[in-house]
Amino acid sequence: MPQLLLELFSEEIPARMQAQAGRDLERMMRDGLSAAGLISEGMKAFAGPRRLALVVEGLPIAQADRDEELKGPRVGAPDQAIDGFLRKTGLTRDQLVEQDGVWFGRSQSKGRPTTEIVAELVEATVRNFPWPKSMTWGSGKLRWVRPLQRILCVFDREIVPIAFEGLEAGDLSQGHRFMGSGGVFRARDFDEYREALAGHYVVLDPEERKQRILEGARTLCFARNLELVEDEGLLDEVAGLAEWPVPVLGDMDPAFLDLPPEVIRTSMRTHQKYFAVRDPATGKLAPHFLVVANVAAEDGGRTIAAGNAKVLSARLSDARFFWDEDRKSGFDAWNDKLSGVTYHAKLGSMAERVERIATLAHHLAAQVGADPTQAHQAATVAKSDLASQMVGEFPELQGVMGRYYALADGKDAALADAIRDHYRPQGPSDEIPTGPLGTAVALADKLDTLVGFFSIDEKPTGSRDPYALRRAALGVIRIILEKGLRLPLNSVPGVQAQTLMPFFADRLKVTLRDQGKRFDLVDAVFALNDDDLVRIVARVEALDAFLKTEDGANLLAGYRRAANILKAEEKKGPLPQGAPTEVADPAEEGALFAALSALGPKLDAALEAEDFTAAMTALAALRAPVDAFFEKVLVNSDVPAERDNRLRLLQQVQAAMGKVADFSLVTG
Repeated sequence: MPQLLLELFSEEIPARMQAQAGRDLERMMRDGLSAAGLISEGMKAFAGPRRLALVVEGLPIAQADRDEELKGPRVGAPDQAIDGFLRKTGLTRDQLVEQDGVWFGRSQSKGRPTTEIVAELVEATVRNFPWPKSMTWGSGKLRWVRPLQRILCVFDREIVPIAFEGLEAGDLSQGHRFMGSGGVFRARDFDEYREALAGHYVVLDPEERKQRILEGARTLCFARNLELVEDEGLLDEVAGLAEWPVPVLGDMDPAFLDLPPEVIRTSMRTHQKYFAVRDPATGKLAPHFLVVANVAAEDGGRTIAAGNAKVLSARLSDARFFWDEDRKSGFDAWNDKLSGVTYHAKLGSMAERVERIATLAHHLAAQVGADPTQAHQAATVAKSDLASQMVGEFPELQGVMGRYYALADGKDAALADAIRDHYRPQGPSDEIPTGPLGTAVALADKLDTLVGFFSIDEKPTGSRDPYALRRAALGVIRIILEKGLRLPLNSVPGVQAQTLMPFFADRLKVTLRDQGKRFDLVDAVFALNDDDLVRIVARVEALDAFLKTEDGANLLAGYRRAANILKAEEKKGPLPQGAPTEVADPAEEGALFAALSALGPKLDAALEAEDFTAAMTALAALRAPVDAFFEKVLVNSDVPAERDNRLRLLQQVQAAMGKVADFSLVTG
């Protein structure tokens, strides 16, 4: 079947926008084609420095003819309703037919050619493309990320007639800006297009560009007995900067290696988009760098390497200046500066925030195995490097530089590590703090953030979370769970006052869902008002395992039946109170009474020992007597005393199971 090829050729597209732009182009075209009834056999988008491209396989040459029966208003409906139906469908009154008291009409239309639909869809896609930032140029009103220069659009090897805003679609594209003189070429299908691009020094597929960069870089490093410091984020970025990526290995002044390695790598990455290189024998950075050029230079890249080395030396000289000057200033001077830095208009200065964190770290220290006085001291200097020149230049080095400056200042190594670690974890793949001091300060930092912003009603809404409160809560959860900390969250000052536990419950659901656990079980356990996350997770895991057993599934069914009966009876009047009475007849009622009596001590002992597996095993003993009770015993007896006793038994079943979790919230 026919193929559609589309290319939108422009000036340079920022690398950070390319991947999403490719996804948006594919989504908008797929949705538009589907809405028109044109279903493809396959579709793939490509994004690069100067072009977005899309290939669509197996489109029909035209829409199918349509013959639809349309249901209208009922017979006798007001004239306004009938007239509205006629306007909507384009029918006339004499075309309506009555069927079972309702007006029906038949709409017939001939399918439009695919080229007409594609022309309209491409124009609509270009005009409404969701660039994060866009611009106009010249005297036109069209907005695009950069000036849009050319549209290639062919269907079944024929040009699709598209013309708007001074642009007219054709079958021409353009190669590399510098190599091959940026030649223009013709393409009537995707194979021709891809081969012509390669012949004009353009690698279309971003994944292929990344692979070329990695393979070329590793080969260069191997030849010099070096090892590439791989960086996935940087790889994505440089693959979006070069249409014909060529790795080049350059040399830097070895004297700069006395700077902290994080400074060297960050300077390379942030300012110059270079990869760092290390000595595989020592694991330390080597005096080299890897730059990705956009041309294959005739001299093998020597000139490119030399020029980039000069620029890198200038950048690292600035970094050395910051390093030297910062070590002269010190923590006291930086803390003084924090008094003049506003953290938030409603939450005071950064210095006031540091005081709150220090107080909270002192409070938490003993519960995480840290010395309270040392935790207070660590928190007092944890944010100091925010006022340093190095962190001012490279904000991503906050904490990292604080550790280096603390060690240079002769501070204790554990305190220095706490400065670095207190920001951790900053994401799901980041490590948690290593030592007790870092743990205390990290928890204090994140909990202060949560309590503070909840107190001024700056809570996350939908996808909006400007203060990263979800990330802070997930960080608290990870630290507590991975370290097995017995930290009741409601004992933390401010947490209970700001009703933060439901927020933690939602974040815990995310954490456990990623581990394959059911979110409804988190709700069922949180309903017990427990605030010990380690205990909550243990309950959830035991409950999850129990409900996967036959006993667990059947007991849950019994619980629901009991709950429904009690709910129905409660509507008639108050339920009978007090303990049930032991009876011999019927035997099933007596058996349930005996099972409940035996369960109580075992269940309480297991819960007291936090042996939740044993607690579930104890509950499993109820399964058989509950099943037999519902099979043989009529709860709603005509004898009031019998009815009351049986309702008390069901309440006792509900209460016993309620010690483990709120089974009414289990949805599975």
